Amino acid sequence: MKNVVWTGTWVAERLGVELVGDERLSDLLGLALRRNPRRAHLLVSNVLGKHVPQSPSVVYGHGFALGRRVRELLGAEDAGAAVVLGYAETATGLGHCVADGVGLAPYLHSTRRPVPGVDTAGGFEESHSHATSHLLLPENPALLAGAGPLVLVDDEFSTGNTVLNTIRDLHARYPRDRYVVVALVDMRSAADLGRLAEFATEIGARVDLVAAARGTVNLPEGVLEKGQALVAEHETTEATRTTENTKNTENTKNTENTKNTENTKNTENTKNTEPADSRPGHPGAARVELGWPRGLPDGGRHGFTPGERIRLDAALPAMAARVAEALPERARRVLVLGFEELMYAPLRLARELEQVVSAEVRYSTTTRSPVLALDDPGYAIRTRLVFPAHDDPDDGPGERYAYNVAGAGFDAVVAVVDSAADTPALHAPDGLLAQLAEHAPSVLLAVVPSYVPARPSTERPSMLPEPLRGPAFSSYAPDEVGWLLQDLSDVTLEAPTEEREEAIQSGGAHYAESLPVEYQPSPQYQELFQTALGTSAARIAQAVGAVTELVLAERSPHPVLVSLARAGTPVGVLMRRWAQHRHGLDLPHYAVSIVRGRGIDANALRWLAAHHDPADVVFVDGWTGKGAITRELTEAIREFESAEGVTGFDPEIAVLADPGSCVRTYGTREDFLIPSACLNSTVSGLISRTVLRSDLVGEYDFHGAKFYRELAGSDVSVDFLDAVAAHFPDVADAACAQAKELLATDRTPTWEGWAAVERISEEYEIHDVNLVKPGVGETTRVLLRRVPWKILARAGAGTDLDHVRLLAQQRGVPVEEVDELPYTCVGLIHPKYTRGATGADGKAVTV
Repeated sequence: MKNVVWTGTWVAERLGVELVGDERLSDLLGLALRRNPRRAHLLVSNVLGKHVPQSPSVVYGHGFALGRRVRELLGAEDAGAAVVLGYAETATGLGHCVADGVGLAPYLHSTRRPVPGVDTAGGFEESHSHATSHLLLPENPALLAGAGPLVLVDDEFSTGNTVLNTIRDLHARYPRDRYVVVALVDMRSAADLGRLAEFATEIGARVDLVAAARGTVNLPEGVLEKGQALVAEHETTEATRTTENTKNTENTKNTENTKNTENTKNTENTKNTEPADSRPGHPGAARVELGWPRGLPDGGRHGFTPGERIRLDAALPAMAARVAEALPERARRVLVLGFEELMYAPLRLARELEQVVSAEVRYSTTTRSPVLALDDPGYAIRTRLVFPAHDDPDDGPGERYAYNVAGAGFDAVVAVVDSAADTPALHAPDGLLAQLAEHAPSVLLAVVPSYVPARPSTERPSMLPEPLRGPAFSSYAPDEVGWLLQDLSDVTLEAPTEEREEAIQSGGAHYAESLPVEYQPSPQYQELFQTALGTSAARIAQAVGAVTELVLAERSPHPVLVSLARAGTPVGVLMRRWAQHRHGLDLPHYAVSIVRGRGIDANALRWLAAHHDPADVVFVDGWTGKGAITRELTEAIREFESAEGVTGFDPEIAVLADPGSCVRTYGTREDFLIPSACLNSTVSGLISRTVLRSDLVGEYDFHGAKFYRELAGSDVSVDFLDAVAAHFPDVADAACAQAKELLATDRTPTWEGWAAVERISEEYEIHDVNLVKPGVGETTRVLLRRVPWKILARAGAGTDLDHVRLLAQQRGVPVEEVDELPYTCVGLIHPKYTRGATGADGKAVTV
């Protein structure tokens, strides 16, 4: 079966079905016959990863490319507000890949699996399907209630009935102005072509269509009856063959059993139970513990946020490494087999595995869809495995299928299921694992925890503590900032860098559960900081003035500044000082915790909502890099407002510098060194990074942090503020003029930086955006604290990079000039630099 090009000639010749379309259509599709009373033929995608094992990079690439086309169609601003909805079961993974391509859009897919305790937010019917009813079960109902575009993704757009049913149901509940329909293939007939436009006029919304290929299926009269007769004929033949094979197998087994001695039997039984799972009837699949991140959804059944995508990206290398280690040493052809609606997690795992093993990796999933299998080169479904449903489906027990796996020559199959499907039926003698073991020498089982949304608690304390203030907590004056944090100074949270990194990379711990050891700054750090401060203080002062004036003009005449601890806090203090110096305003300023992958501190938001008008709150940070925190905050605010019934918070961050074009409110989009990037707590009021750990932070506690009083001798926090504020009188006119110019400028975020980081990640074969650190500040941190691989510098960059070039020379790190770089420079950390790696100088280093 290797290297077979899937076609539809067998079906076309016998039924007179004709597939007509553009030149890409025959590459994307094959034809098969389905056991379905409503439709005889099945369009079998070669790039979907459902019925035909395919390279995971090819599968992911097609979905991601469609998402990029949607992003181009919508424009950056509308794409940033879009929500993507995929269809179960076939397009759950495709829709998720499209969401990634749109630009880390929130994602939800329909499901045929009811989940007790989760309210239905909608539903619709898919008339031609074998299982017609779809449910929408978002954890956050507000996911579907926004005004932004809704992107609907299916593998095939045929009559348009499913899409119209969906839009009709959702538009009645959550009307919006724009919808985009996405499909791998647009197969509408001439009669159906005008229906979408008519429907758009009817509901008063714009409906666009994006597809990878276009064509039609010409069906002769009576094709349904002919197809059913063909299916019945060939399934009868197949059943007879299966019965004969079973009898022959039983006879052979009986003969062998007679010949074998009891000792031989015992020996064989011992061998068969050596793999990890010892349940009765288990066929020998060895379990692989993935180390799936705690609380991370297994897919989009209840919604999947951009922050959760970031968590998954960070955990994938370690999970793939565990699978690779469990594979047989000589495996040359490996299949990662997903499970029905669980398509995206196995796909991403397979794609990561493809990067780290020499074996050929393929990906497909099991399915509910009954399709005739025929071993003919002109037929798309060559073989079929049949096994009992093993996820206790709501529609009762029944058959499930895996196509084109038997006879495909796989040396190993990695079956990936969710924990709801890890049942005795999976491990039964006739179950999926046993069926796979008949056709592959090695079968591995990886179980992803089934995500069930937690019910919101109805109990809540009436009082939250007042903010912490200096000098009891931080070296800032008490009126400069109130910290909406709890003091964990007496708790030992620091771990050796190597040990901490290993735990994070393996998925065994989140970065916010511990702290790096906070060493006192070295003389090199101090010298670099003082030099940078002397050359950039006036520039920073002007940016502070410009962004503060923008906030006062556009956001609120009496804003409540809320900085993201801790890098944003010095900026929040400076903005407060500017408002006082220029306008005589005494603005409130608080610092709150936001954790990548976990969101913003909900209790801090509750405190703010109880003490201030949420519409006056302006979130503040130092600079934007890729824009990950910007996305994280947007999603966190949306979830909070939905759960709490509180509205008014504006999630857009105000920053000094926005080189990645991620926000509208900024002082400059130039990329230059903000000296606070050179230091840690000693430029941030002696406060640590924030901590979120379940044994320390309860449901109604603020996130935690430590106050490093012992580092007071090296503290330059107030020195930094005073040095910048001293330039306020000198730059006042320039800052106000700059703000006036910005007010008249189109400042719509283009997310140019995120696109550049993704491009750099692929061009330099890093394949992990978390190892690409954009901007002068992040590059400086890479050179001082990490294991740099190389530095990319914008061609012609001037004195802003003097310190970067000096540090790179000292570390033996090459600096490569690059044209058309949105940042002044970018620091790259190569994936091979992990525990025990060596730097350019040959000395041992630790990430």
